[in-house]
Amino acid sequence: MKKIIIVILGILILVVIGFFVSKKINLNPNYEVGQKVDELNGVTVYYNGGVGNVSGRELTEDGYNLGLKYQCVEFVKRYYYEELNHKMPDSYGHAKDFFDSNVKDGKNNKQRNLTQYTNPSKSKPKVNDLVIYSGTTINKYGHVSIISRVTDKEIEIIQQNPGPFGDSREKYSLINEDGKWKMDNDRILGWLRK
Repeated sequence: MKKIIIVILGILILVVIGFFVSKKINLNPNYEVGQKVDELNGVTVYYNGGVGNVSGRELTEDGYNLGLKYQCVEFVKRYYYEELNHKMPDSYGHAKDFFDSNVKDGKNNKQRNLTQYTNPSKSKPKVNDLVIYSGTTINKYGHVSIISRVTDKEIEIIQQNPGPFGDSREKYSLINEDGKWKMDNDRILGWLRK
């Protein structure tokens, strides 16, 4: 019985170590970390390898913090800085922290100086809105992306760092019920708009 417990414990330790190593290394031989994989309005999306990979901090020439290179936050902040000329008052924080649960639907999120909408919301999502996702067991920091296209039935998002085999673009159904718009993804907390 003691040997079985030791073997099971050993296997569990290897699984946990393998999980954390896979988040840090590039498992996809088709791309190199830092390689361009997509763009939105001339702002590049870079490949990051494992979701936990960090390649240093990205700062603008005037010292504004964009975030950790090739992470999802770095892309959305770089896009808002370059395309929309927007600097967030609080330039730090994890992706899930972009959404402030104390801010009511359609009100100003002071940390980001953006209007915040809950999922669902009375306001229909628009192109260039930031979409904020909750954390998970695998990724406790959450995720953030940008809406690149909207119809009455779906949205398309563009994202950086979806994982080594994830796509830079995804689509979600957009549902309009009882006067509210809902992005059909249980992890979406809401969206922010300039």
